[in-house]
Amino acid sequence: MLIRLLSFCVLLLGFLVPGRAQSSADDHTVLDTLYLQDENHRHVSEVYRYCTEPFAVKPSPERADSLWQAGAFQTGRWHKALSLGFLHQRVWVRIAVANTSSQRSRYVWSIYNFTDSATLYFRPNGSEQFHRVQASSWQQADQRPFPARSLSFPFVLEAGQRAVLYLRVDHRAGALYLPTYIETTEQFLASEVEAPFERHWIWLLGFYVSSALFNLVLYTFLRDRIHIWYVVYVVCITLFLLMEDGFDAWVLPAALYRLVWSVGQFNFLLLAAACGVQIMQSFLRLRSGWPRLYRLGNWLSALAAAFVLAYAVLFPVAVRSGLLYPTLLNGLREVLLGALALYSWVTLLNVLLSRRRRQLGAYYALTYFFFFVGFLLFWLNHLGLTNFNLVQPNALAWGLVLELLVLSGLLTGRFRHTLRQNEKLRIRQLRQRNAQSARLIAAQEEERAQLARELHDALGPNLAALHMAWQGPAMREALATSPAAAAVGQHTELLLRHLRDEVRTYSHTLLPSEPGLGTLSESLAALSKLHNLHGSPVVRTYCDAAVNELPTHIQQTAYRIAAELLNNAIRHSRANEVSVQMLRHSEELEIMVEDNGRGFAEPSRNSGIGLRGCGPGPTICAGSSTSTAPRRAVVLLSEFLAN
Repeated sequence: MLIRLLSFCVLLLGFLVPGRAQSSADDHTVLDTLYLQDENHRHVSEVYRYCTEPFAVKPSPERADSLWQAGAFQTGRWHKALSLGFLHQRVWVRIAVANTSSQRSRYVWSIYNFTDSATLYFRPNGSEQFHRVQASSWQQADQRPFPARSLSFPFVLEAGQRAVLYLRVDHRAGALYLPTYIETTEQFLASEVEAPFERHWIWLLGFYVSSALFNLVLYTFLRDRIHIWYVVYVVCITLFLLMEDGFDAWVLPAALYRLVWSVGQFNFLLLAAACGVQIMQSFLRLRSGWPRLYRLGNWLSALAAAFVLAYAVLFPVAVRSGLLYPTLLNGLREVLLGALALYSWVTLLNVLLSRRRRQLGAYYALTYFFFFVGFLLFWLNHLGLTNFNLVQPNALAWGLVLELLVLSGLLTGRFRHTLRQNEKLRIRQLRQRNAQSARLIAAQEEERAQLARELHDALGPNLAALHMAWQGPAMREALATSPAAAAVGQHTELLLRHLRDEVRTYSHTLLPSEPGLGTLSESLAALSKLHNLHGSPVVRTYCDAAVNELPTHIQQTAYRIAAELLNNAIRHSRANEVSVQMLRHSEELEIMVEDNGRGFAEPSRNSGIGLRGCGPGPTICAGSSTSTAPRRAVVLLSEFLAN
């Protein structure tokens, strides 16, 4: 349905609009002389005649005047513009003027579009010589003979004086569309002051810039390249529109002004079309759904960019050589523009006819429709087929506004959708990480359980058997032979007893009470009783009741850390008392081990692995051996609770 509507609009513009513009052109009568007044209401198009000649012919106003006498000049087709389409020839425009004012007046003849060069030849009645005023749009506004955004040529007429004006226009970039006007200097300056407001450029430019900045903000959040293509698209099309209306001569610095015109006005439109293709591909996700169309679009975009670069290099050489290369280059540019437009419609049609992304295609077709209608009206004028201007500055500028409004809304929706997808992805990744952590903890617990069983069931009995054998009658009789042997035997017996107790302690440390058979506080209390069997130091424990409600894997991790801190305090602090506390806070679990021993410094890189194995840097409060303040090690398990 949408395609039918678009086709109908194209046909309507193609057939009805030219006929309407042509009829309006045929209605006005061409006069012989333009009578100038203080308030001049007649337009150049009511009087002017024009003729063309090749660029290779040496320009001469006398020759142009002889062509006029021979009847070679003809009337223009359109009102308020000299529109000859893609003409690659020099144009001569002739106007006879008369000053009807009662005083000497100053006038300017202005061209409101870019031209490579233009020259006004002015010959008052009674004079045989032409006065010459030459200017080029390659110069910025403040460097022209008459400083203005338009290319303006001043001349003076006495009261009641008549004159003949010949305007020579040399423009090789194609699309010869020259809005032109003759008015008094005062009228011209007043209109130039009001032009940014009357032609709506104040807020249009603000809208374009704010739209680009908005997408830069979106890009900083998402890193989605569609927003970068959007910014480049807006920059290219804005430069094109500024160049079309002459405001670039006001707002751009001199170096940038010459650079953009070296690229070429219509080449910026070509670059904008290539960026539009990239935006469409990203929005419709062509890469996954239509890979061949995606590759074709990339090739066309790359070809357009390469052509613009080649055009900027070759076009000045072609102009100097005087060959047909400018015509060829301009023709290739139009072919590429047509190819990009055709690709866009074919792609949209494929998406709209599919079932997968029809809704996305319909949304994007709406944005493309607004731009296409504005571009079609604009381009028909530049082709010389119409002179149909609905709004100021042109239909393309307003079509771009509507397109950017709709596209910004769509990209905002895409931004919100991407945020939701990213949130779902983060949740899924967090769940996967938690599952992996749980599997890792389970594997560690299994390994520790196996090690504890080996210590308890294999090494423990062997040490007990060795201890019993050492206490046997035969060993006692052998050791009783001398006091030295008896002392060694007694010392060895103590070492065996201590080793047996150490193995038993380590096995219980590695294997706490299993879930369902004991809580975290019960396992910690059992560990303290085991250490208290040996007398010194005395171990006391305290746990919040809330710690027993923690998930099993967190209880196991907390038990491992507390056991490691307790072992370090017993083995290294030389303390008489050790306190182990587990405190449950709202968002973290605090494990604190205090002792009244000698203290120690912050663990270095080359120290043991006990404290470093307790997690990401436990907080250690250490003091000298003479200090009576408690030494404590604190570990906060905030990350575990958050996960």
